[in-house]
Amino acid sequence: MSDDGVTARSVWVLVCEDDEQLGARVADGLRSAGFHVDLTRNLGEAGEQCGARLYDCLIVDRGLPDGDGLDLVRRQRESGDRTPALLITARESATDRSESYAGGADDYLAKPFSLSELAARVLALSTLRKPQPTPVLTVGDLVVDRIRRRVRRSGILLTMTTREFCALELLASRAGTLVTPAEIAAFCSDNPGSTATVDEVITRIDRKLGDPQIIHTSAAGYLLHA
Repeated sequence: MSDDGVTARSVWVLVCEDDEQLGARVADGLRSAGFHVDLTRNLGEAGEQCGARLYDCLIVDRGLPDGDGLDLVRRQRESGDRTPALLITARESATDRSESYAGGADDYLAKPFSLSELAARVLALSTLRKPQPTPVLTVGDLVVDRIRRRVRRSGILLTMTTREFCALELLASRAGTLVTPAEIAAFCSDNPGSTATVDEVITRIDRKLGDPQIIHTSAAGYLLHA
């Protein structure tokens, strides 16, 4: 897929495919094209991942060990989640396609398929349907201005390095949700800034934000909560 020039550094994709060989091939192919990919094998795992992370696109097989992948899409739609969903399946009838679209799927790809075509469809779904980011993020008394790249707390302007601002921007955009060090490193990969580890960067941000502490650290990652 990388030969086709398809890249998507900021796109997070969930793949749910029970065929180990195909799942690995899809995940590896999408990663080589620049996507961030989580691979699951059944509806239970996929549901847990959807509850833990915000994805830009879902790729779901219809024939899974614990049910129809379309059921996952239906549940997402019923909960108000409009994350673009692409179904991959061996079912090719017009009835199956109609059922998939009626159930909330945005696209449909029959097996076997080209990885380059899959990547192109995922990129189109995730970028065309992706909402524009909120220009100003407000979490309690913390204000992160993405346009001017300024940070204020309780009205006081704080000085942040490029990497610190980038990490804080991600935390503020995902306020109330756990963000892993890998996610922060990937999000800030265009702004390496220094050789400092993510933990060191977060420590510096935390110090600059002052009290009361609003960044909470655990073994799994970081959570910003006012």
